Amino acid sequence: MNTDEWLPNMGKTGQPKYIEMAIAIGEDIASGRLEPGDRLPPQRKVAKALDVDISLISRAYTEAARRGFVESHVGRGTFVAEKKSEKRGPDPRRTLEEDPRMNMPPEIESSKLVERMRHGFDHVASNIIPLLRYQSATGGVKDREIAIKWLQTKRVPVSTDTLTITPGTHSAIHAALTVLKKPQTVILCEPITYPGIRAIASYLSISLLALEEDERGITPSSLGKAINEHPDAVLYLNPTVRNPTTHTMPGDRRVEIADVLRRHNIPLIEDDAYGLVVADTPTAISDLVPELAWHILGVSKAFGASLRLAYARAPNRDQLSAFVQIIRTINVMTSPLNLALLSTWIEDGTADDMLVEVRDLADRRQAIAHRVLEGFEFDSQKEAYNIWLKAPEGLSRAEIMARLAGGPLAVMPSDVFTVAGSPEERLRVCLGGPISEAALEDGLTGLRSVLRQNDWTG
Repeated sequence: MNTDEWLPNMGKTGQPKYIEMAIAIGEDIASGRLEPGDRLPPQRKVAKALDVDISLISRAYTEAARRGFVESHVGRGTFVAEKKSEKRGPDPRRTLEEDPRMNMPPEIESSKLVERMRHGFDHVASNIIPLLRYQSATGGVKDREIAIKWLQTKRVPVSTDTLTITPGTHSAIHAALTVLKKPQTVILCEPITYPGIRAIASYLSISLLALEEDERGITPSSLGKAINEHPDAVLYLNPTVRNPTTHTMPGDRRVEIADVLRRHNIPLIEDDAYGLVVADTPTAISDLVPELAWHILGVSKAFGASLRLAYARAPNRDQLSAFVQIIRTINVMTSPLNLALLSTWIEDGTADDMLVEVRDLADRRQAIAHRVLEGFEFDSQKEAYNIWLKAPEGLSRAEIMARLAGGPLAVMPSDVFTVAGSPEERLRVCLGGPISEAALEDGLTGLRSVLRQNDWTG
């Protein structure tokens, strides 16, 4: 095309206009509308055509240069950057290394969005030397500022005094429990819960005590009774799209639980692993009792398992200080490389677009499960990455898993999630990760045959 006539096709991302224009430049390069070596029109000409101030165009060109899209030469103009080297294809030694037992988000399919995700690494690459240095244990000032602004748009109450960024949810839970642990501490939790809390509790030599629950979650009466028996208790909850049941505790029950905690002055660790994934959730329990609560908002379920980051909010500055010291002792620091990538995605709108696509993909996969497994009993939620399947009468979870061995589905038995008592005949069937929708449907069709007690070997 004649680049003298080029104008950006700017989307409405909610970001500042100069960032939207920089993104548009990158998208035009990715689509081939702009090619390496093309000269962009003079800033004044673009400003006049778009009826904006020239300072906006100047900032946009500068931002595009920062992202590596263009190069500016005094007296000559701004040019689309030449490709530095050919892109390498996927390394099969890496693409086959995922752990199929884990509950992962569906992988982004939009090639345009994947290209924008790659652009995030341009910022990481351009700052590679400082990002390889030792830095703050819990993220730099810039990353915390970006996080606070972004989380406020998600209706997540945050404060510079009590917010920090950690190397993932698991590390944050471990550190919070280390701060809270006393000689007689027990962890109160749901009877079916995240396996990670079981591992952390065992490592810290803290007992887990399962509370009674009904269809809305743990009951206030069982919580009050347990606290009376264990006054140094800590409550651990995963109330939004709980792993593995997919249940979300409704708002009225959250208020009741908060009232019990406040009355007994008992701390809460709220594991909000899906807080960014679910578009509309009840108010977090930790927001109802901020003086007692640790709110841990992970990003791995939103963007990918290897992005080991979580936003953690402590009840007060003193506990935050102790928490940070433990993070420093165990992990040294939160990865600056991971933080730089996530912050770039947040600033240029990629993070929000990824959340929209992941929700859509999860919803589509849940629809496949509901269609293929119609007539069988399972719990689910549209944004969840799994279903919680009940084995039909006369068929055990062990038998189902044996027949599915070697097939495409990632399946885990209820034993892994059960805190006390005999595990139910249930299985977590994962719908996310690298599996395609076609392969997922094939796998679920095989599962349906197994559930009908047909001979299916995968």
